[in-house]
Amino acid sequence: MSDTNRIALVTGANKGIGLEIARQLAQRGVFVIIGARDPGRASAALEDLSAQGLAAQSVRIDLNDPASIAAAAETIAAEHGRLDILINNAGIVDAADGPPTTSSSEAVRRIMDTNFVGTLAVTQAMLPLLRRSAAARIVNLSSALGSLTLNGDPSSPYYSARLIGYNASKAALNMLTVQLNEELRDTPIVVNSVSPGYVKTDLTGHGGFLTAEEGARLPVKYALLGEDAVSGRFVEASGQTPW
Repeated sequence: MSDTNRIALVTGANKGIGLEIARQLAQRGVFVIIGARDPGRASAALEDLSAQGLAAQSVRIDLNDPASIAAAAETIAAEHGRLDILINNAGIVDAADGPPTTSSSEAVRRIMDTNFVGTLAVTQAMLPLLRRSAAARIVNLSSALGSLTLNGDPSSPYYSARLIGYNASKAALNMLTVQLNEELRDTPIVVNSVSPGYVKTDLTGHGGFLTAEEGARLPVKYALLGEDAVSGRFVEASGQTPW
């Protein structure tokens, strides 16, 4: 399947890495659907892309609102009939998150509900459309902070980043990648966890090392994997990340 024939949904694509992923996919000729909670922000993102001559549309999708997820799937089915790429990018952090001894349990619940349960709900809703594709790709935006190996390694730069809610949500997302890959192994659907790195976005308080444009490159690469695509991997720019 050529890039120009592909249809992609990017959740949380109204800003940050999500918007840059949408931009880079559209630059490759992919028709991009921006998933966003706020219609106003979605419109602003569409105007941003349109100013560069890039075609896209938006659907309202809130990972904590099952009705919006179902409606988004119905809209995509009615207008396109299938989905070739799903990029599960939407996610949150919470100021009340922290080490297990001090983190707010309510903050952890909010993070898990959005980053994991919400992503699972979106994936389940979009799977019937992905099954209609000749070569569907699912990219779960993970983080090295979700690696159990690195969280337990005192020599790792991530060892001191104890955010029980966020880290656990990304570890759970990786479990989704592992189990979904096994469940879909006899289908053309490929699924991978991709860590974009420490990116300067609202999510990180703009304290990262990479620009959103740089952080979007690896997710886009995995969204556009060809016939020799690998599946069930956890990767970052430097290579495979330990689970």
